[in-house]
Amino acid sequence: MTTESAHPKLIAHRGISRERPENTLPAFLRALELGADGIELDTHCTKDGVVIVHHDDVPRAIAPDRALAGKRIDALTWDELQGFAVDGSALIPTLAEVLAALRGRLDVFVEIKAKGIERAVLDVIHASPAPARCAVHSFDHDAIRTCRQLAPSVRAGILFEEPPADVVAAMRYADARDVWPQDDLIDAALIDAVHGAGGRVLAWTVNRPERATALAALGTDALCTDALPQLQQAFA
Repeated sequence: MTTESAHPKLIAHRGISRERPENTLPAFLRALELGADGIELDTHCTKDGVVIVHHDDVPRAIAPDRALAGKRIDALTWDELQGFAVDGSALIPTLAEVLAALRGRLDVFVEIKAKGIERAVLDVIHASPAPARCAVHSFDHDAIRTCRQLAPSVRAGILFEEPPADVVAAMRYADARDVWPQDDLIDAALIDAVHGAGGRVLAWTVNRPERATALAALGTDALCTDALPQLQQAFA
C-alpha cells in the first residue's frame, strides 16, 4: 500500500458487516466481491490452540448447547465452538479458513485481541496461500513487538484510541510500520511524523464520506470502514 494511488486504500472493517454477520466468511467474501482493497478481522485462540476470527473474548453468538453459553473462547475447544452461530446464521470461522477462502486476492489485516497468541497467529499466516498479503496489528504494542521478533517478514501495526505522546517512539518500540489511529486523532502533523519514519497511517473506523475525503486530502494511506460502498462512491 502506498500514498501514490488516487485515494486511500479501503479496508472492510470485519468484512461487509452491514450486509453480512461481522467477522464471518460471508462478510469477507462480500468484501472481495465489492472490490475492497483489504479486510480487517479480529483473532482469539481456543483452549486447544485453534486461531479463530471473532471480536469478543466471549462469543457474541448463539451457542449450540446451553452449557457452553457465556464461556470465554479460550475456555472452549474448537469442537465446542464450531456450532456457535453469529446472528443465528453464519459460523465462527478459523483464521486458516478465511485465508484459504480469500487466497491472497486482497490484503488481510489481522488484529491480535488475546494475550499470548502471537506465535499461533503467525503460524497460520505463514501456512496461508499468500502470507505476504497479511499483516498484524494490536492495541497491545508488546504483542506487536513480540510478533516482529518472531517473524520480521510480517508487516505489523500499532493501534491507538488516544493521542500518542510520541508516535515515532511507539513505532520504534514495537518495530511497527503501520499506525492505526482512531480517525479523529489524525492530523497533518501525525501523518508527517509517521511518513517521515517510513510508515503508513491506517484510519479507523471511517464511515462518513466527507471525513474520508478530508483524511485523503491529508495523505492518509488507508481507511478502515463499515461503509465500503459509500466510500467507494465518494472516491469514484
